[in-house]
Amino acid sequence: MTYRFPENFIWGAATASYQIEGAFNEDGRGLSTWDTFSRQPGRVYGGHTGEIACDHYHRTAEDIALMKELGLKSYRFSVAWPRIMPDGEGQVNTRGLDFYSRLVDDLLAADIEPLITLFHWDLPQTLQDRYGGWKSKQVSSLFADYADVVTRELGDRVKRWATINEIMCFTILAHKEDRHAPGGKEPEKIVNQTIHNALLGHGMALEKIRHNVSGAIAGIVENLEAPWPLMEEEPYLDAARKAWKIKNLQRLFPLMTGIYEEEVYTRNFGPLPDYTEQEMKIISAPMDYIGYNYYTCPPVKPAENPNGFTDVILPEAYPKTDMGWDITPEAIYWSLKFTKDYFGDIPVYITENGMAAPDQVEEDGTVQDIDRISYLRSHLKSLHRAVDEGCPLKGYYLWSLMDNFEWALGYSKRFGIIHVDYETQKRTIKESGRYYSRIMAVNRVL
Repeated sequence: MTYRFPENFIWGAATASYQIEGAFNEDGRGLSTWDTFSRQPGRVYGGHTGEIACDHYHRTAEDIALMKELGLKSYRFSVAWPRIMPDGEGQVNTRGLDFYSRLVDDLLAADIEPLITLFHWDLPQTLQDRYGGWKSKQVSSLFADYADVVTRELGDRVKRWATINEIMCFTILAHKEDRHAPGGKEPEKIVNQTIHNALLGHGMALEKIRHNVSGAIAGIVENLEAPWPLMEEEPYLDAARKAWKIKNLQRLFPLMTGIYEEEVYTRNFGPLPDYTEQEMKIISAPMDYIGYNYYTCPPVKPAENPNGFTDVILPEAYPKTDMGWDITPEAIYWSLKFTKDYFGDIPVYITENGMAAPDQVEEDGTVQDIDRISYLRSHLKSLHRAVDEGCPLKGYYLWSLMDNFEWALGYSKRFGIIHVDYETQKRTIKESGRYYSRIMAVNRVL
């Protein structure tokens, strides 16, 4: 079997502003909640911050040259809200807009199509201080204002947009588990309200994209819960189908259906947020695609409980990445199948997928990350199976283009296909980068 993908399949790689840009206090940029959080003792591994990161702000020409050498067809990156509007509202920082405008022009000149994510967690600190961040619907509205500014400036050249990346990570991980910025444990009701307010911000921003960008291809990026059947037969398939819906009921299903299913929601996630029917209509406005970020998920099996399933605990010896995440490529296939079952033929992009590995530069200057090559091969084969069976997968963005600031884990974990020496900022294309380059060139799994 050749594992060939459709001719118009989009191959790319992804990054995020706070993880790579650096230049945290240059050219008018305001502070973000991650600037504040990472300076708090004990919050981030080794006291690391994103103040320099990969210095991408000053090295865009070098980084785009590497993208071109790899043969990327598309590059997904995020815009830093505090670089555009230092206070999150009001005055626009033209130097920040100019940076992204030049980046877009340089990408297009290199025949690399941009996919812009408007929000990848770096909320302006001022909005956290004034309104409590995403605890307030005022921030939903201000996010739409920010989206309006960015899309007016870049929408003449950029057609692919994602509103928000991984709502769970700045709501549940921040306010329930106290592991991400802005931090601080809150009651379930407030956590659920932050999720709703982020969904509302997505819908309001989507309206701005539609208005400002002719021919826009717009959606959201979700870190997908991806339960899969331990065996490919009933009743395991039924259990996995139920699990996929329930585990994605809080964010993905309201986006697609405009409904909170109260009984199941409250049983699994706690109190419903405060909302109006008009807000649900805004949240569920049709998208052009769903973006899925996928890394790991355990299988499920049938169970005699109200949900009808239980997670299978994988053994300690099960293959894992350097994050300690189980390597489960089967899950990504089933998620595409279940998406088609529940939502029909809405296009899907894998907007992140990759693995952390303990990479090191060898004496000959190479990085022999064969483990990452194996990870990519297994996941791409699983995706190909779904495409071959009629699932409308349209593209794949590897995470990540380069090693970067891995949030609360600082610089201790490396996801890139380009190695970054943080002392010298030297970039080295890893063996996995060469492998992925060949895949993009021939449009099939190797």
